[in-house]
Amino acid sequence: MTLTAGPTRAFPLPLREQADVRDRWLTQRLLDVLPGLMDRARIDMWLITGREYNEDPVLATLLPATWLSARRRTILVLHRSDDGVTAAAVSRYPVGQFVAAWSPDEDPAADPEASQWAAVRRMVEQADPRRIGIDLSGDFALADGLSHTEHGLLVEALGPYAGRLVSAEDLVVSWLETRLPEEIAALHGMNRLVHEVIAEAYSPAAITVGTTTALDLAWWIRQRFADLGVDPWFQPTVGLQRAGVPLADERGTVLPAVPYDSAIQAGDLVHCDVGLSSLGLRTDTQRNGYVLRPGETAAPGGLRSALAVGNRMQDVTTAAFVPGRTGDEVLAAARAAAATEGIDGDVYSHPVGYHGHGAGPAIGLWDDQTGVPGAGRRRLCPDTVYALELCVRVPVPEWDGQVARMALEQGIALTGRGVEYLDARQTELILIPGS
Repeated sequence: MTLTAGPTRAFPLPLREQADVRDRWLTQRLLDVLPGLMDRARIDMWLITGREYNEDPVLATLLPATWLSARRRTILVLHRSDDGVTAAAVSRYPVGQFVAAWSPDEDPAADPEASQWAAVRRMVEQADPRRIGIDLSGDFALADGLSHTEHGLLVEALGPYAGRLVSAEDLVVSWLETRLPEEIAALHGMNRLVHEVIAEAYSPAAITVGTTTALDLAWWIRQRFADLGVDPWFQPTVGLQRAGVPLADERGTVLPAVPYDSAIQAGDLVHCDVGLSSLGLRTDTQRNGYVLRPGETAAPGGLRSALAVGNRMQDVTTAAFVPGRTGDEVLAAARAAAATEGIDGDVYSHPVGYHGHGAGPAIGLWDDQTGVPGAGRRRLCPDTVYALELCVRVPVPEWDGQVARMALEQGIALTGRGVEYLDARQTELILIPGS
C-alpha cells in the first residue's frame, strides 16, 4: 500500500528520501523558525548536551537524520545574533550542517573532556550572551533533558557565566510544537495511511469473526505497519464493546469491560488506538467499527447516534481551540459547551509532532477533567498539531439502554486559518462483515 502525497511522490518514502526531507526541514527550521522562538523566549544562547544513550529528548530533533543517537558527548550551541542563529557543534564528530566548533586534536596534551568543555566556555565568552538557555523544566519532561551530571560539568566549565543560565522551557516547548507547512502536509499523508490501515484491519483481510481476538487484531495492525515500512510509536490496542457487557468503572471513568483475549463477535463495537512514526513525526488515531449481524446492512441506530454525538463533541472542542487560550481554558470551554447540549463526555487532547504525547498545552486527562497542573497553563499557538482525543457516553436503545463509550482520536492542525483535520475525521462507523 502506498499513498500519493503529491503528483509524483508516494508515501511512505524510501529511507534515503526521508533523510533528505528531514535534513531539509531542519535547515529551514533553524533559519526561519528558531530565531523568532528564541526572541520570544528571550534566550540569547541555547545549549543542548547529551551523551550517547542518555540523550536530551530535544537533541534528536536537531541532529542529522543519519544520526540515530548522540555520539560520545554531543553539545550543540545555538547563538542568536543579528544575522539569525549560528548553529555550532562541540562534538568529536561532524554534526550535519552545524559548524564544527571544536576538535580534540586542537590540544593533543589536554584531556579531551576538559578540552571540550573549554571550547564551550570559549564560545560563551566570545558571544557574551545575557541569557543562556538550558533544558530544565518541572512541567514538561521533554524540556527537562539536561542530566544532573551534564549540568554540573556545564556549571563548572562556565564559571562566572553560570549565573546567566536560565530554563529554556518556553523555547524547548515552542521548538517541539511548531510545525512547518511542509510538516503539516506530510502529517496529512501519514494520517491518511493510518486511516487506510485501520480500514483494512476492519475487514475480512484481518478479522475472522468468532476466531480473531482483539489482541490478534492489535498485532495484525502492528505487523501491517512493519510491512509498509513505518514504525509504531506505541503498541496498538483494540477494545470491544457488546450488548450485555456493561462498561466497567475505573477511577471514576467508565471503560470497555470485554477482555482483550475475547474473540470478535457479530454485533460488537470495535475500537482501536494506533500511532505510527515516519519522517521524525508521529500520529495518534482512534477509530470505530461495527460487526454486522446476519441480515444487517447497517449498524444499530443507537451506535450511529453515539458517533454523531462524538462528532458534535469534536465540534465544540475545536471551536474552543483559540490561539492564546490555555489548555485548561480550552478544556473548560469544551466541557461547558458539551454540558449545555446534554453531552456526557470527556476531553483529553494533546500535542503531537516529534513525540506522540508532545510538548505543549495539555487539554485534560482521561482520568482528570479538572485541568492539568503545569502543562494545562500553556497557551495554544498557531502552526501546531494536536491529537483531538475525547469520548462520549450514550445509551443505546438496541442494547436495552446499555451505555456505549464512543472514543475518538483524530489529528488536527491549528493554523492561522483555524482548525483543519489531518486527512478526514470519522463520521460513519466502519462496517465489518459478520461472516
